[in-house]
Amino acid sequence: MSRYSLHNLLDWMYGGVDPSFAGNGGPECAAFLSGQQRFVESLVFLSVGVAEILLSLWKLRQLHCKELEAQLLQQPRAKQESLGKNLLLVALCLIFGLEVGFKFATRTVIYLLNPCHVVTVMQIFLLACPPCRVAMILFRLQMHMLNGALLALLFPVVNTRLLPFEMEIYYIQHVMLYVVPIYLLRKGGIYTPEPLSNFWWALLSTGFMFVYHFSILQILGLVTEVNLNNMLCPAISDPFYGRWYRIWASGHQTVMTMTHGKLVILLFYSAVPIFKCSVDLLRLPAKKID
Repeated sequence: MSRYSLHNLLDWMYGGVDPSFAGNGGPECAAFLSGQQRFVESLVFLSVGVAEILLSLWKLRQLHCKELEAQLLQQPRAKQESLGKNLLLVALCLIFGLEVGFKFATRTVIYLLNPCHVVTVMQIFLLACPPCRVAMILFRLQMHMLNGALLALLFPVVNTRLLPFEMEIYYIQHVMLYVVPIYLLRKGGIYTPEPLSNFWWALLSTGFMFVYHFSILQILGLVTEVNLNNMLCPAISDPFYGRWYRIWASGHQTVMTMTHGKLVILLFYSAVPIFKCSVDLLRLPAKKID
């Protein structure tokens, strides 16, 4: 039973985090910001996050109760699963399973709490869950949490990924974060996003992100000295590296959260007619020339 002791479990969680890698963690990373600055920033952004959540929920209850019921009534009561949805579910589970295996192999399981992994779990649930109210809520929330995947692709932090195919899985997983919502948007029904003029779901996602980062991730990071989603110190690829990096990040991530999901939806609905038109042109029979 000794191998299941608390010490061994904690070693699996974060024993493999190497502080010698820049931005990975350690005492120097944990001391990057003063305690006073960290406390003030946390107090401000937690207050902002809670206010955003409460305001968004209040507005959404007013605007979307009837819409939720209408969307659910449009769904057939019989469970209908498509081959594409099942294949996508299997592929995403395999990719995320490999990522979890890498985390156990490197004793860095704690990194599974990073937002991109949380969103991956949400998407696995959406692919496995039949249409319901919870699926609609999660779908709309995760649509406004994809900005992390974009940042991970634009500013990848892969200096600690040393195992074979570990870096490739990093990129594949973050690309899949876009593939799943595009597929679900194509299915429609409860996977129909809110109107482009409605930003309350985006504001709700922003509030959840603030609370999640400045409470759970920051507290666990300080206790373990692991730089969870750069809450202790900036990433080596951070263009706003410096003392105020969290304020810069909170600002530009608020803008991205509020707009990125809308841009994905807009591009999808703009591309669908073009794609259908191209397919129709390819299907036109060639005229016989005498």
